[in-house]
Amino acid sequence: MSQHHKKKVYFASDFHLGAPNKELSLIREKRIVKWLDTIEEDALEIFLVGDIFDFWFEYKEAIPKGFVRLQGKIAQLTDKGIPVHIFTGNHDMWIFDYLPEELGVQLHREPIERTFYGKKFYIGHGDGLGPGDKGYKMIKKVFSNSFFQWCFARLHPNFGIGVANYSSRKSRAKTGNDDDKYLGEDREWLVHHCKDILKEEHFDYFIFGHRHLPLNISLNEKSKYLNLGDWIKYYTYGVFDGSELILMQNTVENIKGKPYTFSHQNKKVS
Repeated sequence: MSQHHKKKVYFASDFHLGAPNKELSLIREKRIVKWLDTIEEDALEIFLVGDIFDFWFEYKEAIPKGFVRLQGKIAQLTDKGIPVHIFTGNHDMWIFDYLPEELGVQLHREPIERTFYGKKFYIGHGDGLGPGDKGYKMIKKVFSNSFFQWCFARLHPNFGIGVANYSSRKSRAKTGNDDDKYLGEDREWLVHHCKDILKEEHFDYFIFGHRHLPLNISLNEKSKYLNLGDWIKYYTYGVFDGSELILMQNTVENIKGKPYTFSHQNKKVS
């Protein structure tokens, strides 16, 4: 297959569907589905790298209302034979077996390693990785505990989902980015995490979400870290065409997108 006709690998994260309200979330969901329509014909695989939903919990016989357009589109993609991967994020870590069974997605709770066209990728949501953030790491252990999940499942869905949505409204994902600047190498925990991994094993690309900030950082001469940004403010996603991984930006005028232009505030090359 020639370079020009190679299938592409797509990466997106942090849709936060459900935030900040039903009306605005639906507009964003329709935009995401249109984007998936445009990449369907040349997609080798699609990775949705966490926080697809602003909140998600699966009861035995119930799931949160809404998001049917995205779920239907994902099912259409997997029925067509296009692998779709979903990573749990800090907002939707309580995805269990519904999406894999009903939509045919491959579910990941931890970072994974993949190779495409001879290039090695390390892919994960990014929450709880690297040094620091000890408070969240403790909370994640509690929320990941099967007994805690069993206890939450005892709550009536109207109450349990209501409480969770109220809590989620207080997060920065409800209103946008509070940390909308590159913090510097010493304070970007995912940069630390990438460099620690590189001490033991080479990867060409590290891909994370979670940060809500598009980043393209050279870790050394052969390795890069890309943060996928979000679909709240930036509408950015990654695409690998077999030779280069670039960050694209979806616009209303150009659904498939154009190369994202980094500003000096949020790009750092070390």
